[in-house]
Amino acid sequence: MNPIIKEITAHQINQGLPAFKVGDGVRVHTKVREGDKERIQIFSGVVIARKGHGIHESFTVRRISYGEGVERVFPVNSPNIEKVEIESESENMRARMYYLRTRTGKAAMAVKKKRYEEAVAPSTEAAAAAPAAAPAAS
Repeated sequence: MNPIIKEITAHQINQGLPAFKVGDGVRVHTKVREGDKERIQIFSGVVIARKGHGIHESFTVRRISYGEGVERVFPVNSPNIEKVEIESESENMRARMYYLRTRTGKAAMAVKKKRYEEAVAPSTEAAAAAPAAAPAAS
C-alpha cells in the first residue's frame, strides 16, 4: 500500500478488537440509530470469511434464524462496531467457510476446538508413569 495512504488511515484503524479467525463463533455488538435514539444490537454467528487488509478489512458472519441462513458483512474498522466477543474457537483448515451455506442442521456448525485434549493431557502423563512403576503381572 502507498505509504501516504497508510499514514492517513492509520488513526482510523480499530485496535480494540480481539484476534478472531474464520470459523470462530462471535457476538458482534453494533450501534443502531433509530431517530434520535441509539442502542446496541447483537448479531451472533460463525465467521465464514475475512477479506481485505488495513482500513478496508471486513468479515462475514453467518447464523441460522428461524430456519433461514442470514449473513452479514461487517467492516472491521467501522465506528458502528462497539465490540466483538469470541464465543467459541475452532480449528478449521480453510480460509473461507462458504461450504456452510449448503449445510443444514448440526452439519452447519463449524468444527469446534477439541478441549478434551487440553483437559486430558496432564492425566495421561500420570497414567503413563503409574503402570511403569507397578510390577507387571504375568
